[in-house]
Amino acid sequence: MNERIIPVVMPKWGLSMKEGTLTEWHVKEGDTIEVGQIIMDVETDKIASEVEAPDAGLLRRCIGQEGDVYGVQALLGVLAPDDVSDQDIASFIASYQEPATDEGNDDEKQTAYQYLDTNAGKIRYSYRQGEGKPFVLIHGFGGDLDNWLFNIDTLNEKGPVLVLDLPGHGQSTASTEALTIELLSQSVVDVMTANDIHKAHLVGHSMGGLICGHLALTHPDIAHSLSLIASAGLGTDINTHYIHGFVSARNRRELKPILQLLFADPALVTRNLVDDVLKYKRLDRIHHLLDTLSAHLFKETQQRSVISEQLDQLSLPILTLWGEQDLVIPSQHAASLTKANIHVLSAAGHMVQMEAASAVNAAILAHTQ
Repeated sequence: MNERIIPVVMPKWGLSMKEGTLTEWHVKEGDTIEVGQIIMDVETDKIASEVEAPDAGLLRRCIGQEGDVYGVQALLGVLAPDDVSDQDIASFIASYQEPATDEGNDDEKQTAYQYLDTNAGKIRYSYRQGEGKPFVLIHGFGGDLDNWLFNIDTLNEKGPVLVLDLPGHGQSTASTEALTIELLSQSVVDVMTANDIHKAHLVGHSMGGLICGHLALTHPDIAHSLSLIASAGLGTDINTHYIHGFVSARNRRELKPILQLLFADPALVTRNLVDDVLKYKRLDRIHHLLDTLSAHLFKETQQRSVISEQLDQLSLPILTLWGEQDLVIPSQHAASLTKANIHVLSAAGHMVQMEAASAVNAAILAHTQ
């Protein structure tokens, strides 16, 4: 096979993705592509997102058709220099072997997620092995481990990665009627301990950032570093319209405009994403759990727990990372820690780790070297 020919394939985001819809090409045959350039839009059953080119080169063929569904790693295009013949490219396309969509499914279903019984509930998690210092990724209020779809693989190249659903979130249960930051933080410690992780790079989004900070303050030896993404706990301001709207929404019409507040590009909120969140919110006790957790975290229009002064006293590398168009927690909070490494990314909102995944991943990796 000609090693100068590079395939452009359907990406795999997260543990459960099997296929995606190629919704739009942003490049055409004959274009020269740079690494990191947006080349297409893909929609999965979780989210719609732009796809950045992992390789540079001349786009000789666009094979994937807009609107069609393709399995992960399906051939969508071909990069090759001008002097590679059309015959060689045709031979490459004809001989390309797309991985079987059902290969390893049974094993994957058994090993992709694990469960741990804790005092806070049964916790769903996934632990990717690797070489280096581990990363622990903690999602925010109402979120789940799929909030890290676009970050797990890149971080896993530099170390093991642990992701989990906090109690009462995702597919984790809650054994109590009232969730607190202390209880949520201890559940993270329990999962880390069960996987023999005693110290890690803690990465938290929104409420998950507050949990990371709480862990660093209460368990001084647990963190190599903190990466706080659109983090709670660094200022009093919070868009409680989003919080109350998320808790109270009972149908698609009510929930969709609330979820759109999470993104700079509201088109990223797909029907499937709304349906997934609705399915979660209709689980037994979830409304009560979110309502009590909201009351624990927020009072009227303000956050109850602000820990920026305490974090500033730590001799610990801290990264604050925000989307400039965050409509939930103001991006100005990124500068609330005087010693932090600050990144504010334009054209991204509260879910900056999804909307600007490459930039977020690069910042975390540079921070944790």
